[in-house]
Amino acid sequence: MKVKEVSELVGISVRTLHHYDEIGLLVPDETTEAGYRLYSEDNLAMLQQILFYRELGFPLKEIRDIIDSPAFDRQEALELHRRMLLEKRSRLDEMIATVEKTIKHAKGEIEMTQEEKFKGFDFSSDPYEEEARQRWGDEAVDQWKGKLASRPTQGQEAWGESMNAIYRQLADLRHNPPESVESQAAIGEWYTYLNTMGSYKPEAFRALGQMYVEDERFTANIDKFGAGLALFMKEAMSVFADRQKP
Repeated sequence: MKVKEVSELVGISVRTLHHYDEIGLLVPDETTEAGYRLYSEDNLAMLQQILFYRELGFPLKEIRDIIDSPAFDRQEALELHRRMLLEKRSRLDEMIATVEKTIKHAKGEIEMTQEEKFKGFDFSSDPYEEEARQRWGDEAVDQWKGKLASRPTQGQEAWGESMNAIYRQLADLRHNPPESVESQAAIGEWYTYLNTMGSYKPEAFRALGQMYVEDERFTANIDKFGAGLALFMKEAMSVFADRQKP
């Protein structure tokens, strides 16, 4: 199957499939003399595995390490996917039950204890903060959190609105070449914006863009503004970082 056919079959963008190829995550078994990627049955089976891992929140780099391992066994992986998805379904069922009870409680049909109102929630850790600390260190994260906490509530709301406005602007441009004047002007605004909250050098900015596509948590949130936005931002941020070099 050609890349466009795979894109339409699976429901992911051609740009994403190209990215998987470029990082060695899913390399098509054949490429024609004209440069067209051709995906085999084995390629499609591996793509299914990749998407299972994505659904479970695995970063792309970790998925690549897993499937490239000599110990990787497709059948064992499917059994693992099944167990993990059942656990995820169980947590979601618990959350749905809490929502349904809350609706009835709001209508005055039932009473809920304080514990019941929060059943299914788990805020024991912040994965974004943990990821940031690993990449940029405690000092940078504490500085960022301190700046955010020092802002009054209205200031924090305005900060969030500005961020969303930039995301929407970039989403409108995501089908343009990342190196285009319009794309680079918009991603430059994102760079300036981030530096109001912390200190991002061009290489850190590039690394952040890479994390947008490697970490499904970021990809899912960013792509809410438009499918493929995370990948577009990653590419535009890389170009931007390159152009800051003397």
